[in-house]
Amino acid sequence: MSDSPTNKLNTRVKRIAGQVAGIERMLEEKRYCVDILNQISAVRSALDALGVELLTRHLENCVLGQGDKQHDQAKPMSQQQLLDEVKTALSRFLK
Repeated sequence: MSDSPTNKLNTRVKRIAGQVAGIERMLEEKRYCVDILNQISAVRSALDALGVELLTRHLENCVLGQGDKQHDQAKPMSQQQLLDEVKTALSRFLK
């Protein structure tokens, strides 16, 4: 299996899904609340790291790489439109 950027993201998502499933099991097993909260914190951190990675790739490939090789779904945008899109994405991500 190739270690492509997409595969790395998929691996992260599967790891996060496993952590969430672990939280569900912990709840079913009536585990200590602080242990569950610690696991929730770990999932949040993992999701934040995934978001940073996706945002970084978006900036590299869709914003800075505009006109070069870009995502198939990317629509042509002016610099101002790209900047507005990044601002919107950042404001949603940082909430």
